[in-house]
Amino acid sequence: MVPFSFAHHQLVALPRGALYWPARRALLVADLHLEKASWFARFGQMLPPYDSIATLADLAALRAATDAREIWCLGDSFHDAAGSARLPADARALLRGLTAATRFSWIAGNHDAGLGDPCGGAVVAEAEVDGLVLRHEADPADPRPELSGHFHPKLRVTLKGRSMARRCFVATRTKLILPAFGALTGGLDAGHPEIVRAVGVGAEALVALDDRLLRFPVAA
Repeated sequence: MVPFSFAHHQLVALPRGALYWPARRALLVADLHLEKASWFARFGQMLPPYDSIATLADLAALRAATDAREIWCLGDSFHDAAGSARLPADARALLRGLTAATRFSWIAGNHDAGLGDPCGGAVVAEAEVDGLVLRHEADPADPRPELSGHFHPKLRVTLKGRSMARRCFVATRTKLILPAFGALTGGLDAGHPEIVRAVGVGAEALVALDDRLLRFPVAA
């Protein structure tokens, strides 16, 4: 894990797409989209129903690896407001274990606004923690340092005729967008106009590897 500085805080970008905040022993993730497969199944599009347990198992593994005492989910944690009610028993038990073992906070997103019982934890619209604003979607008009999700950024590159895409963080001096953590999520190109509009020009795409953090300029 390689730390980097953002708004005078030391953070660690993890290859799985999570962010670790050592000073607070906090783990931050965005866009889990739990129960996305079951939502599609209601409309006749059958997908393998294992997205929630896969996502939560990854989150539990990261929590154990980092010994995090806080977990912040930056919105769209469920694919819809009724998603928590559709969680299968094994996923529900895993999630309740996480919310019981940590200070667990859900930030409401556009998909899960009006969320019912999320199996523990506190639901908030947004939060300001040690000078960093935590919200679902970046606010271009807010000058405060901010962590957000929503856009599912991915970096797409072509090497030797092969095109590859990898989840990435998008960072400027005051904005940091996390990639989607969910097992069943797509992605938006890091240079997409909507992402540029949200963070401004001069952004970098950060790709986390086990032993290094790669930085790529984002074309406006």
